[in-house]
Amino acid sequence: MATYILRRVLLMIPTLIGITLLSFVIINLAPGSPVEQKLQQIRMGGAMGGGAGAGGGLGGRGETGVSKEVIAALNKQYGFTDEDGNPRPIHTRYFIWLKNLSRLDFGESFKYEEPVTKVILSKMPVSLTFGLTSLFLTYLICVPLGVLKAIKSGSKFDLLTSFGLFVLYSVPSLIAGILLRTFLASESFYPLFPLGNLVSDNYWELSTWGQIWDRVHHSVLPLATYMVGSFTFLTIMMQNSMLDVVKLDYVRTARAKGVPEKLVYLKHALRNALIPIVTGMSGILSVMFAGSIIVESIFSLDGMGLLSITSANSRDYNVLMGLIFFQSILFLFGRLLTDILYVVVDPRIDFT
Repeated sequence: MATYILRRVLLMIPTLIGITLLSFVIINLAPGSPVEQKLQQIRMGGAMGGGAGAGGGLGGRGETGVSKEVIAALNKQYGFTDEDGNPRPIHTRYFIWLKNLSRLDFGESFKYEEPVTKVILSKMPVSLTFGLTSLFLTYLICVPLGVLKAIKSGSKFDLLTSFGLFVLYSVPSLIAGILLRTFLASESFYPLFPLGNLVSDNYWELSTWGQIWDRVHHSVLPLATYMVGSFTFLTIMMQNSMLDVVKLDYVRTARAKGVPEKLVYLKHALRNALIPIVTGMSGILSVMFAGSIIVESIFSLDGMGLLSITSANSRDYNVLMGLIFFQSILFLFGRLLTDILYVVVDPRIDFT
């Protein structure tokens, strides 16, 4: 197993290079650039400040109304030109980024003017909190519910829960989040839950139990939106997996020996039925990215998802590449974790 893990880790290196190269090319070839974004800010600032000249070549200014020296300085600052002002081709800029990556240097954010690592780490707690909590709650509820539905297959409980689950599944996460915000966090209907941030302004003045309740109060709607997409899928998959396993010969043998029905499910069938469920655990490390864009945008949470949108809109290349790199490496290690969990669940599996 150790040899397999080492081989997988070594294979991650060319995989990461391929992912980052493709992402770097796509991001840099997209319309717009950080320089254009900065020039737009300068033009708007000049207009609001009293109307700096907008055109012509007067005073060494180009069509943008900004001097060529400023444009050249911006191109140099953002790495689009070298020290002599010569344009750097895209492959040269990628190799420079890759060289800096070897020192874990992602550069500075064009928008926040801070190191990329610092920007990402400052947004991580929000996404990590909701991602891990939703994953834990989803498995905690869906696995037992799927087992119970398999035990009571064909009963009224199975039919009613299936109907409720498929109704829930038919509502997209985006729509569910908007409906929850509109009806349960709006002054127009029932303002039962707050919006934005993880805690209230007076959080530090509350007692321990008050702080716990405050966090729970702020987390209910985002967590519900996080979970709505995977809740039905995981429950039905658990039920179907359990129903498939109980048809196998060794389970029939256990029944023939007079083992109680619930023990047949929980002791003899459950472990093998969990094997398909383990596949979903590959996202446990990258869960902070999954679904966070929708949830954080709807509920005004300052996390990784909102950072992704902001960075894309402002063409903050360094932050985007940092996010892609972290997400890719977490996903790859998540896949490795899945393989290890396969062996834990079923020792017959041997990857060597």
